[in-house]
Amino acid sequence: MIDSSAFQGKTAAYYTLGCKLNFSETSTFGQMLQDMGVRTANEGEPADICLINTCSVTEVADHKCRQIIHRMVRKNPGAFVVVTGCYAQLESERVSAIEGVDLVLGSNEKANLIQYLNDAWADGQRGSALHRHFSVKTKDIKTFAPSCSRGNRTRYFLKVQDGCDYFCTYCTIPFARGFSRNPSISSLVQQAQDAASEGGKEIVLTGVNIGEFKGEGNERFIDLVKALDQVEGIQRFRISSIEPNLLTDELIDYCATSRAFMPHFHIPLQSGSDEVLKLMQRRYDTALFAHKVQLIKQRIPNAFIGVDVMVGSRGEEPAYFEGCYNFLKSLDISQLHVFPYSERPGTAALRIPYVVSDAEKRRRSKLLLELSDEKLEAFYASQIGSQSQVLFEKAAKGKAMHGFTPNYVRVELPARLAKDEFDNQLLPVRLTQFNHNKSAVKVELI
Repeated sequence: MIDSSAFQGKTAAYYTLGCKLNFSETSTFGQMLQDMGVRTANEGEPADICLINTCSVTEVADHKCRQIIHRMVRKNPGAFVVVTGCYAQLESERVSAIEGVDLVLGSNEKANLIQYLNDAWADGQRGSALHRHFSVKTKDIKTFAPSCSRGNRTRYFLKVQDGCDYFCTYCTIPFARGFSRNPSISSLVQQAQDAASEGGKEIVLTGVNIGEFKGEGNERFIDLVKALDQVEGIQRFRISSIEPNLLTDELIDYCATSRAFMPHFHIPLQSGSDEVLKLMQRRYDTALFAHKVQLIKQRIPNAFIGVDVMVGSRGEEPAYFEGCYNFLKSLDISQLHVFPYSERPGTAALRIPYVVSDAEKRRRSKLLLELSDEKLEAFYASQIGSQSQVLFEKAAKGKAMHGFTPNYVRVELPARLAKDEFDNQLLPVRLTQFNHNKSAVKVELI
């Protein structure tokens, strides 16, 4: 039994670390609390509840999580502090011991946030932090917390899958989020329809490994894509990230002629060296990855292709990195997301003997980031002079408006042309020239 009166009139502050999936889930937590009568605290206003949604993809992420928890406790004296997310699952006891932390919820418990809060408050007035933590072992993480939320953004983020059955040697995410699981296609279609009824025009599909989607019977991820493509009112869908071995030729062909799925792909490569891919226990090789890129460009010439790549992983000898660099340079891709490898306790990668120094990781990262800048600038330049449609995002008064074309070119509408009514509107534009720092392409309305 939940006592809703305990929530009435309270304020809450939120902090999210990590991926788009985390941001989506935090927004949903905020909606859950709002439905109970909790208001989001204004800037500088001490909150009654602090919720921190954590990440644990790297050692740096763990450190930042602890810093943010300490900061939120300091800025909100007397607040009830809740910590959830991947770091909370992996290190629940350690997190709960941090000064000021009341409640730590693992991956199986966060869906029942309101019940856990209610139960904690029912124990009576507290004089100090409760330091309670709740989590289960990876094999027992069964719940799926639905999430289709916008937060402060124009785009909605629809969580279609959680967990992962891939145990790559460097990664802790399967331990943090459990095995792959997902809701029904019908429930996801309903959430998309609800977003459309709220005025949403673009939805990003999020998850840990969304290509692993398994519906009732023999339903696959492409069946979900086809069902969502029929949702009236949603004019754009984007696939946040999909493993190359799960990005089927059939899916690429469908996206090439789809009503609403955008010419925008994000594909994690992790390494352009077959030797390193084997050490990582990835489920593809560079030949398969190159085939996917070539097929996308053949079927959708103007498609944006973003690629994740990790540098300095265990076993990445100099020759392997050089091969990776040359492979990436040869690909017709648009942007690289570069991540330095971070040692994660309990992962199989720690058994690989060859270790790359931090200085060398920084050098390799710099090379790939420079390559990424070259590719992104070239892709943007190829689009100048073309006409497109842009979904504009709200801008501060007197500032330029920004948005994205279907193929994910970030554009800028000068402040003198910007209007409040353009927010969340799809408008026809012509791409004219780079802005001052080449982070976007300027447009004019047509």
